[in-house]
Amino acid sequence: MSGNNISGSIPLEIGNCIQLHVLDFSLNHIVGAIPKELGKLTSLEKLWLNGNHLSGAIPVEFESLTNLEFLDISSNKLFRSLPRNLGIGFSKLNYLNLSHNNFSEELPILLMSLFHLSKLDLSYNSFTGEIPSESSKMQSLEVLNLSHNHLSGIIPATFEEMHGLLHVDVSFNELHGLIPNNNAFLDAPLEALQDNKGLRKKYRYPHLEQSDKHERGSLFVSSNFNGREMYEEVIRATEAFSDIYCMGKGGYGTTYQAKLSSGEMVAVKKLHQLLDNEKRSQKAFLNEIKALTEIRHRNIVKLHGFCSHARHSFLVYEYLEMGSLARMLVIEEYAKEFDWSKRLNVVKGVAYALSYMHHDCSPPIIHRDIKSNNILLDSQCEAHVSDFGTAKILDLNSSNWTSLAGTYGYIAPELAYTMKVTEKCDVYSFGVLSLEVIMGKYPGDFISSVKSSDPSIEMGIQLKDVLDQCLPFPTPHVKAELIRVVEIAAECLNDIPKSRPTMHMISKVLAAAQAPNCSFQLEPSFE
Repeated sequence: MSGNNISGSIPLEIGNCIQLHVLDFSLNHIVGAIPKELGKLTSLEKLWLNGNHLSGAIPVEFESLTNLEFLDISSNKLFRSLPRNLGIGFSKLNYLNLSHNNFSEELPILLMSLFHLSKLDLSYNSFTGEIPSESSKMQSLEVLNLSHNHLSGIIPATFEEMHGLLHVDVSFNELHGLIPNNNAFLDAPLEALQDNKGLRKKYRYPHLEQSDKHERGSLFVSSNFNGREMYEEVIRATEAFSDIYCMGKGGYGTTYQAKLSSGEMVAVKKLHQLLDNEKRSQKAFLNEIKALTEIRHRNIVKLHGFCSHARHSFLVYEYLEMGSLARMLVIEEYAKEFDWSKRLNVVKGVAYALSYMHHDCSPPIIHRDIKSNNILLDSQCEAHVSDFGTAKILDLNSSNWTSLAGTYGYIAPELAYTMKVTEKCDVYSFGVLSLEVIMGKYPGDFISSVKSSDPSIEMGIQLKDVLDQCLPFPTPHVKAELIRVVEIAAECLNDIPKSRPTMHMISKVLAAAQAPNCSFQLEPSFE
């Protein structure tokens, strides 16, 4: 029910919907208190209440929501202190946003020690007191925003133990002392630390700075590794980029697998050697760094770090065991194990990643080369979008004209004659990819037949001719989900960009499709 003009208060009868998994009341005009009856929805996994006029406090009954993974109550008029026990039942919570309210008093220790939390935003409130030292227990935390509060004291040194932390913002508080020896703080821009009483930033790794300058290059220092050690590790592990470690070659570089001395496997993309007048590969290298250091999502490949050096330039990523989606589809023995449930999950994962890039990143990021070769799968066949070499970070104040980029067959038709990049370019590519996952091969001429048909009438009849023949025919429930994906793909392939759905809408529809007897429909026209 997001983004309507719903007014009034949340009905208490909502507590009777005990099998509800996802509830989205965001971006409406809802007033009143958050009903304690929401605490009865113990199956709830995702809850959006943000962007309303809710007031009062968070009900203590929320501790019963033990299956909650995502909670956003930001941009309301909530006040008072947070319940001391808030967090006691949130063992699965990985995203929490309480920003832009008026919560006060100290940060609850239980909340600040949630192990599975990956993003925590408590900015623009009136919290006081010190940051709890127990925060170091949040070993999965990647993004922390405590800005625009009244926090005081020093930042606990225990933050140095939080090796997964990538981005922090503690600006506009009353903090003082040295920042922790943690990469997220050491690499933070000044804006993320400004307007505190006396927060001082340490100088980082002077010996690396000196040696790098001498060798006419710069070595990265990532969130987990010392730069020079990593450079030497990669050279050793790949035997100076021997072909025996090669995993694949692309337009801008070659990817290798490398086993570090710690036993951890990583993937290393080494740029092709540049000619003096060749700038394309360097631009792709910088594009990928810029995009992947700004974003973090479970369905986007993780960048551990990079090296820009006179001898070698490369990027170091997490290693994903199953390789590319294209490989999974083309090798028959893998394709047979790649069942309908896994394929649907891949489509959803890509949708969630693109929705995050288009609608949760500021400014938005357009991938521009969504295809099966650029979707990597982990051991659970979870999708991870990769290869951001042609990504475009949109300038919201310009027209975003660009040179043609992408792969033939996946490129939106308007790019051939307008060269104007928008989010709808990725939406078109997503439509092609979705059909490829279901058919087990590039859809080819089927794209034009999908465009010319009425999906709601004909897709049920055509489905048996569309499905990958290496898998058994799906059960009725799975068949309904597959039909829904084909219907969405047809909408995505509309030649008129404005008539395609947004990735935000697509991800909502796909998430809703998991619920039995779901009747949530795409609208016929989109902006």
